[in-house]
Order: sequence, then C-alpha cells, then structure tokens
Amino acid sequence: MRINETIIVLAQQMRDIEARIFAAGMPVAALMEKAAELCFREIQTLYPREKSSLVGVVVGSGHNGGDALVVARELHFAGYTVKIYCPLPKQKELTTSHRKYAASLGIVFIEDTDALQECNLIIDGLFGFGLIRPLSGNIAEIVNKINSWKKPVVSIDLPSGINTDTGEILGTAIKATHTLCLGLWKRAFFQDQALEYFGKAVRLDFGIPAGDIEAVIDTSTGMQQITSTIARQFLPLPRPLVTHKYQQGNLLLVCGSTRYAGAAILNGLGARASGIGMLSIAVPESLKLLLVSQLPEALIIGCPETATGAIASLPLSETDLNKFDTIACGSGLTTDALPVVEQVLNIECPLVLDADALNIIARSSLQLNLRPNIVLTPHLGEFKRLFPKIDTSDRLKAVKAAAEYSNTIILLKGARSAVASPQGSIWVVPESTPALARGGSGDVLTGLIGGLLASADNYDKIENYIATAAFWHAEAGIKAAAKRTELGVDGGTLAEYLSYKTLSYFEK
Repeated sequence: MRINETIIVLAQQMRDIEARIFAAGMPVAALMEKAAELCFREIQTLYPREKSSLVGVVVGSGHNGGDALVVARELHFAGYTVKIYCPLPKQKELTTSHRKYAASLGIVFIEDTDALQECNLIIDGLFGFGLIRPLSGNIAEIVNKINSWKKPVVSIDLPSGINTDTGEILGTAIKATHTLCLGLWKRAFFQDQALEYFGKAVRLDFGIPAGDIEAVIDTSTGMQQITSTIARQFLPLPRPLVTHKYQQGNLLLVCGSTRYAGAAILNGLGARASGIGMLSIAVPESLKLLLVSQLPEALIIGCPETATGAIASLPLSETDLNKFDTIACGSGLTTDALPVVEQVLNIECPLVLDADALNIIARSSLQLNLRPNIVLTPHLGEFKRLFPKIDTSDRLKAVKAAAEYSNTIILLKGARSAVASPQGSIWVVPESTPALARGGSGDVLTGLIGGLLASADNYDKIENYIATAAFWHAEAGIKAAAKRTELGVDGGTLAEYLSYKTLSYFEK
C-alpha cells in the first residue's frame, strides 16, 4: 500500500512537501490545474448537470480560491451555469489570473451573498489548509448564511473555518456535504470535534512522490490510518495445519462484579470472537455459574469477593499469572477491586487495562510510569482523569503526549479512535459509527484486544495489534448498524458481527 493512502500530515508538513515538489520543477500553476481537474471530475460525478445545473462558487484570496476558479471554469465548459462570488478584495497573483480568465469567458461574478441562494450547489473555495485565525465580520456572516440555507456544499481541501491540525472551529465554519481533501489527509479529518463539518470526505491523489513525503516525515513514527490491508497482516491467519489451543493464545480476563455481571460476559464474547485458543475468565465466585452458562468453552475462575461483590483477590500465584500470554483487566470490576489491579500490575506479560482498572489507577497512588507492553484503553473522560495535565483540545497530540509520558500504549477511544506508542507512532481508525455509543461496546473491545494480543506472533509492535482490534471493532459496528439501526448496536450483537464473515472486514 502506498504511503500517500495512509499518511496523515500537519499543515506545516504539507507546506514542506509542496515546497519540495515546486523546488523540483513542478510549476505551481500546473499543480493547481491538476488538483482542480480532480475536484471538477469528482463534483461532476456527485452532482450531475441534469440535477445541479446552477452552481455558486465562493472564492478566497489564496490558492484555494485559485482551485475554486479552475473548478468554476471547468464546470462552465461542461455546461453548468456558474456564479462566482469573491468576497475578499485582494488575491494572490495566480488566483487573480484565473479570475480574469473566468471573467473573459462570460462567467457571471456576483456582488452579494444572497445571489447564491438560488444555486443548486455551492463550492467552498474560501480557505484551504493552514488557516489559524478565527473567521469574523463579513466572512463569518457569509459562512453562517450559507450554512443556514441547508444546500449541498462541496469544500475544496477543508471546509473553510477549520484548523487543519486540531480540527478547532475557528469562530464558525462551513458545514460541507462533501469535502475533497487534496493530496494527503490532514489531521483535522480525524479530530472528533470537526467531523460533523466534513460531510462525506474523499482524498484526491494528485501524485505526490513518496520520496518527498518520506523526506519530510519519519514514517516509522508518523501518524497513519489503519486500513483493512494493513490490519490483516496482524490477524493470526492462516493458522498452521498442526497446532493446539495454547499455541493460539492463552488469555486471562479479570472482570465483572455482582453489580456489573454483564461486563464480564461481553468481555468473554469479545475474546471469543478474536479466535483465542485458550480463554480463562476470573470473576467473583457468585458469577461463576452464570459465566459457565454463557461461555462454556472458557475456564471460569471463581474469586473471593468483597462485601460489595467485587473481586477481592486472584486465587492464582504470580507464577501462574505469568503463564498467560496476555491479561486484560478492568471491565465491570468497580473501584473496590484495587488490590486486584495492584496484583495484575506486578505481572510481566502484556496487560490490557480498561474501565475500572483505569479509574483505580487515576484515583490511587499507583504509578503511571509503567512499561511499553501495557495497554491503556480510555475514553475521553477516563483519559482526562488519568492525565489531568494534558490538554485534550487536540486529541491526536494528547494521545501521543500521554503515551510518551506514561511509557505505555494508549488507545484513546472516540469517533476516530487513535492508538499511540511510547516511541511516537500513531495509528488512527478512519471510520466508525454512532451505533457503538452504547453500553457494553467497550467491554467487547477489551476482550477482542486481549484475544488478538494473546495470539500475536511477537510483541515488538504491540500497537499494531491494538489498532487492528480497534479497526475490526469499528467495522463490525458499521456492518451491524447497517443491518440493524444507528440507534445502537448492543454488545451481544456486536460480538456476533465480529465473528461474522471475519475476513470480509479486511478485504476492501
């Protein structure tokens, strides 16, 4: 897979990459024509002239405005009726040239925003990547007015008003129906706070040489999307013809309480979906029969429990615990299980800590300076409790800082989940579904992560397996939501879809 398809860049990195292209001899005007031609063809496909014959094009002062003017010209040649609106008085030289040529063709230039209201489609070419100042005054009014019309809007590169790196809404921003990202994915496309502004996003590849990307970005520690092709490399497939259950992973789940018995079941169902060879589940003694009835293939370990129904201790020696390939701990434990979390933290095998294990760490004196084979899986609220001094306004920057600070692998869950390693690499899950916003989804994911990690060939790059599990979980949620409803996919159904035609998630 080409690096162009997966890499995610900062605004300055994009500038540096483009500077290398221009220094090598590519004329700025030629690159603009190339990018704008791709935009035109995509717009023509999305909005055929028969259905969207009248198009309004809003033009900024920079090269994003130049792209928009080339698009306007090509739409005009294709038979669309085009109206161009240039609310900013000064423009770059190349953009001015395109403006003059568009006028010479007889394309109508309008002087007032309201004249755009009759258009079937609006092209947003106000600002591209790199905007840092809030929109205000007349420009903010224009953006808000366009949004109020509820018309289809196609934004070129980024919706105007969004910070390229953080996804921050700079005062106000265009709410696009479609966004045509030029060249390489920018970080804003993976920041939860900006997602509702992009509509359907697509990347248009205008042929950036891989060498120029690698000269600017260290791809071994850069930010990339996890894709189906990449993720499949970390599945325990194909299995060898001669094998046995302990060679396919030996996982221990430490989970559940009388208050949250369901969390233990969902943990086990997620682990089962991973294909784990041997699954053991430690739960309070009072839950043992329940777990046996739900997961008959698992070895259920009944544990002493507190007066509140939490696990009081694990009836296993340190030697026994170290025989497991991975231990996943936390789902449904309650914070009364602090001694259990302390016990697990002393074990040397890879650990996955979720839910109440994270809450216990955040509220106790347990040290966060852990080790690189420990995985923390917080949602944003848990993340803030674990790392109160880390600014979360930029989620991708925050997860990187947390992994480096704690010396652990961090999975920050969200609409675009991100996995960061202490070495600085970051994987981002490129899509998900709001149907996963339902109790139990995280418990299933923890079991899936534990199972996939336990069956890993090696632990040199644990973050790759965590990203694969998060990708798999999201894809299963998407497919389940398509068959059921976006009002929410329950944990049991989600676990079924994890197992359902598994390879189909990795064959796109």
